[in-house]
Amino acid sequence: MRSETIEVRTGGRAEVHDLTTECDRFLHDEGDGLLSVFVPHATAGLAILETGAGSDDDLLAALDDLLPRDDRWRHRHGSAGHGRDHVLPALVAPSVTVPVIGGRAQLGTWQSICLVDTNVDNAVRQVRLSFLAG
Repeated sequence: MRSETIEVRTGGRAEVHDLTTECDRFLHDEGDGLLSVFVPHATAGLAILETGAGSDDDLLAALDDLLPRDDRWRHRHGSAGHGRDHVLPALVAPSVTVPVIGGRAQLGTWQSICLVDTNVDNAVRQVRLSFLAG
């Protein structure tokens, strides 16, 4: 197994950050196996979705509808509504696994591996990439 941690800066707003290029770079000399992507944060998750055509913004809007940034949350440290960020990983998992063939992640034509970060209090995220050879 080979692993690497990358740092992603998401800024002070909710963001869907495409990690596909970083994953491709990580896999460049690998053969067949599995790519595991993991975010060791209690307020971020990972998703496989189309980006750039509005789906990333649609995901953030849907999360805002499901998890409003208001004062209903029991978890109250941080900015207003931050408790909802701690519920996010129950809906957007903190890990994804993707098959790899010939050193290429086997994503569909429009699929990207994305970090989903709604936490405006933490602008720097760690993402662990791991390759398990088949």
